[in-house]
Amino acid sequence: MALTPLDIHNKQFNVRMRGYDQDQVNDFLEQISKDYEASLKENEDLKTKLQASEEKVTYFNELKDSLNQSILVAQEAADKVKTNATKEAEIIRSEAEKNAQDLLNTTTDKSNHILEDASERARKITVETEDLKKQTRVFRQRLQVMLESQLEVVKSPEWNELLAQDDSKTQQDISAQIASIDRGIADSASAAVDNIKATAVNSSAESSSSESADSSVASAADSKTVLSSSATMKSESAIEMPAGVSQEDYSVHSDTSAASSEAGSDAEQTKE
Repeated sequence: MALTPLDIHNKQFNVRMRGYDQDQVNDFLEQISKDYEASLKENEDLKTKLQASEEKVTYFNELKDSLNQSILVAQEAADKVKTNATKEAEIIRSEAEKNAQDLLNTTTDKSNHILEDASERARKITVETEDLKKQTRVFRQRLQVMLESQLEVVKSPEWNELLAQDDSKTQQDISAQIASIDRGIADSASAAVDNIKATAVNSSAESSSSESADSSVASAADSKTVLSSSATMKSESAIEMPAGVSQEDYSVHSDTSAASSEAGSDAEQTKE
């Protein structure tokens, strides 16, 4: 049985001769009892603290295990996320490269197609422009030949014969001859303009070709008008109011020339 402070305090000793002083022994026992009681109390406090400490250690050990487990779970989750992210990034990169390559191929094909179409259109426009130039040259040559032939007709001896005939008959013949010349000039010029206009309409799909055709037709129409006026002036100069030609016949000739010019203007308006 463990010794208690009360046991120490109540301890009794037998008295003998030459023994210890009882008061001193009692005081000492009292001191020992108090110190022992204090030691017991301190021991109990230490046990309580030790138990609390042990409980804390147990708690922290459990917490450590839980944290370690959480860290392992988090590490595994992080590894999975990293692996999945790497796979997804690789898939996205592959798809982006494929899409970029497809877009590049498509764009290249379209560009090549556009270039080929543009080259073909340019070639067609060049050919059509050359055709229009050739037709314009042919028109110019034909008009020149026609005007030269008309001029030869004007300079022919028949005119002198007409001038030498009776005045009334001469007036009618000169008027008829002038009208015939003017009609021939107007008809030839209108036919040439209509021919160029039809060619220009067929090639009107291209703006540059249309502009070239318009310029050619306009030049031809202008040339026709100028040449018609020139022919009229030459006809007037050739006759210059000869003897036996009245002012009325001269007016008929002028009206016929004006009609020829109006026919050229109508052809040009039809082209537009």
